[in-house]
Amino acid sequence: MSPSETQLRMMIDTIPALAWSCLPDGANEFTNKRWRDYTGLSQAEALGLGWQRTFHPDDLEKVMENWRAVQPSGEPSGAEARMRRFDGEYRWFLIRAEPVRDQHGNIVRWFGTSTDIEELKRAEKELRDLVDYVPQLIVIREPDGSSIYANRATLDYLGCTFEEFLEPGFDQTVIHPDDWDKVASTRERGSQPEQFEIEARMKGKDGLYRWFLYRFNPLRDCDGRVLRWFVTGTEIEALKQAEERAQNENLALREEVDKISMFEEIVGTSSTLRAVLNRVAKVAPTESTILIAGETGTGKELIARAIHKRSPRSSRAFVSVNCAAIPQSLIASELFGHEKGAFTGASQRRLGRFETAAGGTLFLDEVGELPSETQIALLRVLQERQFERVGGNQPIRTDVRVISATNRDLKAAIASGAFRSDLFYRLSVFPIDIPPLRERKDDIPMLVEYFIDRYATEAGKKIRYVSKKSMELLQSYPWPGNVRELQNVIERSVILCETETFSVDESWLSHDTDQTVPANQPLVQMLATQEKALIETALAETRGQVSGPTGAAAKLSMRPSTLESKIRTLKINKHRFKAASEGPPESSQSTRGGRRGNFRI
Repeated sequence: MSPSETQLRMMIDTIPALAWSCLPDGANEFTNKRWRDYTGLSQAEALGLGWQRTFHPDDLEKVMENWRAVQPSGEPSGAEARMRRFDGEYRWFLIRAEPVRDQHGNIVRWFGTSTDIEELKRAEKELRDLVDYVPQLIVIREPDGSSIYANRATLDYLGCTFEEFLEPGFDQTVIHPDDWDKVASTRERGSQPEQFEIEARMKGKDGLYRWFLYRFNPLRDCDGRVLRWFVTGTEIEALKQAEERAQNENLALREEVDKISMFEEIVGTSSTLRAVLNRVAKVAPTESTILIAGETGTGKELIARAIHKRSPRSSRAFVSVNCAAIPQSLIASELFGHEKGAFTGASQRRLGRFETAAGGTLFLDEVGELPSETQIALLRVLQERQFERVGGNQPIRTDVRVISATNRDLKAAIASGAFRSDLFYRLSVFPIDIPPLRERKDDIPMLVEYFIDRYATEAGKKIRYVSKKSMELLQSYPWPGNVRELQNVIERSVILCETETFSVDESWLSHDTDQTVPANQPLVQMLATQEKALIETALAETRGQVSGPTGAAAKLSMRPSTLESKIRTLKINKHRFKAASEGPPESSQSTRGGRRGNFRI
């Protein structure tokens, strides 16, 4: 051995690291003194593949895999593994290898060092143990985006093992498909040394996706290169739901502001209206499901809003859905929402009215128009307090009070098979019947005064009087369109009024009357006579039966309670039709007294 070689060997033997060299096939050809002193092996024992005896059995295969991976490329490599000391103790080492090439670029051998990192690994373990107690999700990633560590909170949330978490492609199985592109783009930012954050949904072990805020913080070397990314995930599901709910409530509010309401106040002092308002006051503070029945224009939605305003949910949204105004093919999506791609045109996820009304009240107007499949879905919501979006398979919990309304006879619809009886009983835990305007004529003068004041103010007019003839006309008319029709007539009349005295064109109210009736017969008597004749004919055909699919109410397409009210008002003796069919008696006209005053909500 030449002096220079001896000096080089001495220098290698004294460097503060375990040094070695091996041939391209991995056979050891040299180990320095520090390596031999640490392992207790002689030079001869370490030659060839004898060095493998020094590695922990659990780490040897990992070292060999790393070795086989770097041989084709000839790139410098590094690996961490435990090596056995001469006394049998295993300690962690960082093994680095550099290739030596000949003049043609062929690898002729590898030089390597093994550096003791036991203290560093212990400190790292202590840090990891500490991090495992942190309730926040923590992940460590390589600059290329591959994960190398996840704390216990992360594994517990995902319901996976550490080995499963490290498997290639695992991220894509737990990130929401709609958010994957955003998450995948973070890999492209791996070399950028600036911290950043993103929001994305991640699936937990319960199968539900939740929103998280991910903060990416880089660990840099002295040259500013990114060595690791420390990623923390903070659940923001409640915040996102509140944000989404607020946006939808604002949207619903804008829709309601733009919508022209039937009338702004409930006006009247009649006994029938007072009875309704008394029921409203009793049921409003409860959580009972309510079914409001009444003819078109009687103010069913107004009653629903009054209930909401007096309920514990008054600070949350009141969301209204007209079931008759939405195509049957879209009603399920409107109520329950849909997922992206659920049907043609569903380009993104959309929340339904049940989610928009979360914590508040959902008003289903014209509920009798729901198709049968939607009736089943609505029944499930009422029974189980959960639903699924169209195209989705994740159950969504809901906290909504449902108030529904109809102008149909739902019992007759049940008899004909058009409406489910179990849904009817779920909806009508507390039924409220709204009387038609013709049954609360005492309130008409008050309503007339209210609407005149409202529309005259809007038009900048002063109207101080109402002609006696017009008031009598308004009180005698049966108002098939109820308060809504009265409102429209008053608005039209105010627009045309050119004096301080309000009047109504009689032709607006009598266009549906029978012109064959003598002109001198009062309008109210004429209408009462016609209505009474129709009812008595129906009672005669059904032998006095009012309700049921074969009853008089079904024949006349009205609710049994409405027909009973008309029978009492017109003083018809329905019992005399039970024995035998008789011709209707001469009509008699009922008169009703009135009183003035205001009752406003």
